Amino acid sequence: MGWKTLDDMDLAGKRVLTRVDINVPMDGDTVTDATRIDRIVPTVRDIRASGGSPVLLAHFGRPKGQPNPDLSLSRLVPALEAAFGAPVTFVERPSRDWIDAQPGDAIILVENTRFSPMEEANDPQMAQFLASLGDIYCNDAFSAAHRAHASTTGVAHVLPSCAGRLMQAELSALEAALSNPKRPVGAVVGGAKVSTKLDLLQNLVRKLDVLIIGGGMANTFLAAQGAQLGASLQEADLHDTARDILAAAETAGCRVVLPKDGRVAREFAAGADHDTVALGPDTVLEDDQMVLDAGDAAASEIAQIIAGLATLIWNGPLGAFEIPPFDMATVTAAQAAAQATKSGTLITVAGGGDTVAALNQAGVADDFTYISTAGGAFLEWMEGKELPGVAALSQ
Repeated sequence: MGWKTLDDMDLAGKRVLTRVDINVPMDGDTVTDATRIDRIVPTVRDIRASGGSPVLLAHFGRPKGQPNPDLSLSRLVPALEAAFGAPVTFVERPSRDWIDAQPGDAIILVENTRFSPMEEANDPQMAQFLASLGDIYCNDAFSAAHRAHASTTGVAHVLPSCAGRLMQAELSALEAALSNPKRPVGAVVGGAKVSTKLDLLQNLVRKLDVLIIGGGMANTFLAAQGAQLGASLQEADLHDTARDILAAAETAGCRVVLPKDGRVAREFAAGADHDTVALGPDTVLEDDQMVLDAGDAAASEIAQIIAGLATLIWNGPLGAFEIPPFDMATVTAAQAAAQATKSGTLITVAGGGDTVAALNQAGVADDFTYISTAGGAFLEWMEGKELPGVAALSQ
């Protein structure tokens, strides 16, 4: 752990410039999912409890470097006040003099950082300006840590810096899962396309004991071994790549598990008529047949494997989980992971893309050790890439 936390900083009487991610979904002026707001509450609470005043920096939407009233953070003030149980003072054009005129425990929210093109350019002038608004920099936006922006990395090079509680929790969970995991360690990697997860797979096979591949990705691997999968989603141009990944896994001693059977239908629709067929190199489906989920035997095997692990990383569903009955494998495996986590034998870390939605559908999101809401940053960490926002804290 090469970064400091709030516990390492003297916050009393300080303005703490705090980068957060409150890029939440909204319907009109109503926040429809406040998860990201709820997750920054411990950081704001602890800064104030230590005698500091949080000055919140955040982006919202994609204003492309131009002010846009529809993307103003002022719209989030009611939701933030409800979460913090305290007033939030919004400011469009802050200055240090204005900030110092506010009460010592004030929660200040600065307008959308991306209203300036200097933010995404990581312009040193903007970093210096932002730094002038605070005494200490706290990054609590792991989900934006893969972006080298003025508010995520630039400021960290100017002010004494630390990780907020959410950043701290994310980094601790990810280090426990991949940097120094309890073994045996495995991963469930699913979703539609291998092409979006090439770097992830190539990094994971060097670090895991077992890799479970599901969803449309599994079809590409099966087809690369010779299976003829009809109308199933798969990427024919990546068969050589899939074979390379399997060879790399064998060299590294990582067992790759592909579904031994699948639920096959002729239409992509909830409740569609379906059959269960054995899957392997010799499988031949009819032209209009699609593999939409792993089958009962595959789901049972995956659940058994998970029960024998000490650490599990989860990214992506095992089938078309949005439409029953093709959510069966995802739900079965997720419940097995949740059960082992609750019994204390398994550490489970999940994140990225559809993962949170899939685990919510399975009813187990609260039972996993840690679920990241970081999306792209979670994936880049799992791919073994250095995240600029984290590297800046480690300076």
